[in-house]
Formats: sequence, C-alpha cells, structure tokens
Amino acid sequence: MADGSVVMRGNVALVTGGSRGVGRAIARAFLQAGSEVVICGRTLPDELPHAKGPDGDECSATFVEADLRNADEAFHVVAETIEAHGRLDVLVNNAGGSPASDAATSSPKFIEKIVALNLLAPFYCSQAANTVMQHQEEGGLIINIGSVSALRPSPGTAAYGAAKAGLVSLTESLAVEWAPKVRVNCISAGLLDSGAGPDHYGGPEGMARVASTVPLGRMGTPEDVAGLVLAMAGPFAPYLSGANVVLHGGGEWPAFLRSQGTPT
Repeated sequence: MADGSVVMRGNVALVTGGSRGVGRAIARAFLQAGSEVVICGRTLPDELPHAKGPDGDECSATFVEADLRNADEAFHVVAETIEAHGRLDVLVNNAGGSPASDAATSSPKFIEKIVALNLLAPFYCSQAANTVMQHQEEGGLIINIGSVSALRPSPGTAAYGAAKAGLVSLTESLAVEWAPKVRVNCISAGLLDSGAGPDHYGGPEGMARVASTVPLGRMGTPEDVAGLVLAMAGPFAPYLSGANVVLHGGGEWPAFLRSQGTPT
C-alpha cells in the first residue's frame, strides 16, 4: 500500500512524530500517494521525510515545531496546517513511546509525562482536528497509533500500556461522538523493528529470538504500519470507524507452548 498503489492527490495529512521510525514511514507513504504532508515534533529533524509522488516528482513534508502535550500547541499545529493547505483530511496520532521503568519506583512526574504523551496529546490533537473536519464537506479521518501493550500485560512499561489502553477507549468514544463527519480508528501495533531493535534486544541474536515468538516469523516494520494507515485512509474502507485493528503478525506464541520448547 505504501508503494504508490494508493493515490490521494489533494489530500492533506498531519502526522505527529513524523520525523523518524513509524511516523516517518507513514509520512513517506502519504507523500507517495500524492498527499500534502505536515509533520510535527519538538525539534526540527536533520532531514524531512521525502518521497516520489504518483507523478514521479520528489515531494517533501513540512514541519511545525510543537510539544503536543500542551493543548494550545496541539491546536497551533492544526491551525498552521490549515493556514498552509486550507484543509485537513487525515490526522495520524503517531507520537508516543516510553523508556522502561519499574512501576513500583516510577516517579509521579515520569508517569504524568508518559500518559500526557501517549493519551492526552492524541486527545488534544483530535479535538483540534475535529473542529476543522466537522466543517469540511468530506469530513475527515483520525488514526491513532496504539500498541498491543494496551491489550496485554506491559511489565516495565505499565504507564505506557495504561495510556495506550486509554487510547483504544478514546478511539471508540470519539468515533461515536463525532460521526458521521469524522471517522476515528486505532492501530494496535505489535513488535516492531524500527531501527533501534539491535540495541534494545541485545544484538542480532536477540532480535532473532524475539522474532521467533511471532507466528509470521519476523517483527513488523514501520512500512507495515504505514501500509495499513494508507489502506484506512484510502478508498477501501469508508465504513471503518471505531475499530481497533491489531497489527501483530499473528500475536505471540503462548507461554505454555514456549515452556514445551515451541517455537524452536
């Protein structure tokens, strides 16, 4: 889906956290489809996402500096997008994440920051986008990038898992409140190799061991997430709203099977 097979000329997409990893892949997918793309973050990246559009022209995203944990700055990003492009068709709430932290000793300040980034920021951005999309003839689409940590225990990242669980609930509630003009969906991504995997999992051998727990035999990639985002935003799923699509390669091998030595 992220190879130019979906064409969305004239659409405007805002991708939060779009300068690296999954967000960068999503931004590039929209550029390949012919969309105008705005990304945002706290610091200007060394290189903006760029790609060849459907006509073969090199296209680049534009950048707005913002800390989306602040509601005023979230509204500012949407306002800047409208000023530059006149509309907003798709908001992708991608910015998020968390370092590992033991739940027993996590400080209140740390917990508040993680919840703000992974739940409050998407809420603020969605509110801002909705104020625009409700007045557009075609409405709009909001896609929240979540995590399977919302759907299973998340030891070591409890605040993150709780915030992502809240994001699933938020998706479902907003899809009801803001219909029929605005559709809202969530993608709960599983294990992803976004470039930092070897350091996080202890090198290539650690990566291979982690990948072996996924039924499809590999970790997901940023392009896997981008492809699903484009499928949701394109003409193929106009009735999809309030959905949480789990993108995890079949899940993880159950613990009782691993205890028996499966997978090998």
